[in-house]
Amino acid sequence: MIGSLLAVAGPDAAGTLRRNLVGLVTEAVLMGLGFALLVPLLRAVLSADMPAAWNWLAAMAVVLAVYALVRYRTQLAGYRAAIGLGERLFGQLGDHIARLPLGWFEAERVGRISRLTSQGVIDVMGVPAHLLRPIVTAFVTPATVIAVMFLFDWRLALAALITAPIVALVYRWSGDLVQRTDLRTDAAAVEAAGRIVEFAQAQAVLRAFGRSAQGHRELDAALREQRDAARAQIFTAAPGIAAFMLVIQLAFTIILLFGTSLALGGDIDVAELLALLVLAVRYVEPLAAAADLGGALRISRNSLARMDELLATEPLPEATASAHPAGAEIVFDDVRFAYDDRPVLEGVSFVVPEGNMTAIVGPSGSGKTTLLRLIARFWDVDAGAIRIGGTDLRALPTEDLMARLSVVFQDVYLFEGTIEENIRLGWPEASDEEVQEAARLALVDEIAERLPQGLASRVGEGGVALSGGERQRVSIARAILKDAPIILLDEATAALDPLNEAAVQQALRALTKEKTLLVVAHRLQTVRAADQIIVLDQGRIAEHGTHDELLAASGRYAAFWNERVRAAGWRLHGGPAGDGASMQAGG
Repeated sequence: MIGSLLAVAGPDAAGTLRRNLVGLVTEAVLMGLGFALLVPLLRAVLSADMPAAWNWLAAMAVVLAVYALVRYRTQLAGYRAAIGLGERLFGQLGDHIARLPLGWFEAERVGRISRLTSQGVIDVMGVPAHLLRPIVTAFVTPATVIAVMFLFDWRLALAALITAPIVALVYRWSGDLVQRTDLRTDAAAVEAAGRIVEFAQAQAVLRAFGRSAQGHRELDAALREQRDAARAQIFTAAPGIAAFMLVIQLAFTIILLFGTSLALGGDIDVAELLALLVLAVRYVEPLAAAADLGGALRISRNSLARMDELLATEPLPEATASAHPAGAEIVFDDVRFAYDDRPVLEGVSFVVPEGNMTAIVGPSGSGKTTLLRLIARFWDVDAGAIRIGGTDLRALPTEDLMARLSVVFQDVYLFEGTIEENIRLGWPEASDEEVQEAARLALVDEIAERLPQGLASRVGEGGVALSGGERQRVSIARAILKDAPIILLDEATAALDPLNEAAVQQALRALTKEKTLLVVAHRLQTVRAADQIIVLDQGRIAEHGTHDELLAASGRYAAFWNERVRAAGWRLHGGPAGDGASMQAGG
């Protein structure tokens, strides 16, 4: 545990931690010496040798004064070490998380990060601040007491020494019990936290369907598991703590019985026996105080191990030198990609010409959204290459790549703050006039006019104060302000009502003007408007061409188109079957 702490602490915090450890050991030895001086002091008092008693009392006072000074300094050093460790962990975790691929951030991992960067860091900080002192004292002070006992009576010292391995083994066993149950407790806490957030966010749907009174099955199950895990931890840890306390009492009993036997046999006098028994009490007292600390130390160790696991996660390789792509053409060259061992894309090759629009269609799970995310470098391809302007994505520093991309997904997240602040994320240095123009082009000005504070209106956490269509318009305004040459669009209008859809479509026309556009298409209007269409099926390109060419081929795209027309209630007019001359809503 100490080695792991020193490894993650960094030079400054590690130095403070080492000094704290030296101070704690010194403090524990001084405490043991203070206890040991009780033996000659009691001998002198019981034998009425007051001059000697005063001398021993003075010696004890000196030891205790030095102990108090050392304790004061180690207490401060412990807090400094904890603060330094916390700063180092937060910085290290934050820097590493910022370099992890975007595709790594699955829902379960996000919940675990939240717990690690809150309760986990606090657990680890608690080691130098609160746990090290009693733990060091629990072992160093009894060891000092045993060493001093050898000076007074080697037989009682040997009796105490024999019990030490048993105490250590039971202490380790009780800590292992807590460590095993902590894995389940931590997993249950992460799951429950995620379900609580999910339950809160789903209130509108739950209430709309009259489910609020019955609750949420997944949340109930997660909370029950958290309760059961906590109970299991208590019941599992209790026998270990009880056994540890029993062994401590057994050690004292052995010393007591052996000392009484020596006194009855005349080997030591009563005064010496009483003094040594007082020392024996001081031997077991620190051990008893540490009875319930082993579990807390193991929990902190588990948190540190989870942090080590996170820090060991390899980020994507980062290019060290800037590259200069020649334009905004996108090329997929024999791209292969798999999630873990599940292939998603197999030998995908196509070109998105600069300034053109390419639509990606295909059944669910065919890899459409994965194509967009690979361009944004959520992950790296397993084989092949993706190039922008002739430059491999992997040769572009992250900042250079993201400066060339604007990404608009269906699920929009707005940060707590104002509408203007969320738009300005696209280009923080933009002037007020440029922000207002982006808002106008994305029709966000219509939203602002309805709100008392206009663009200064707050959107709430995640944008809850706005509707889905309004959030989408703010995200498009953000992308317009960024003015990147490449737009990646996971069709933003698929789940919108007709009014918001029309507004968002108008905003998208402003966004995509003279841009290279790659869009995962669901709407028929979007598909038809594309310069080329890529049909994906089971991770491969099944067809490739324009709308008219693919309809004429009567293949997968034609089937897709006809199915969408029927599902949307559309019918074709104005030409031979399949020419798609015009469309109107069916009655």
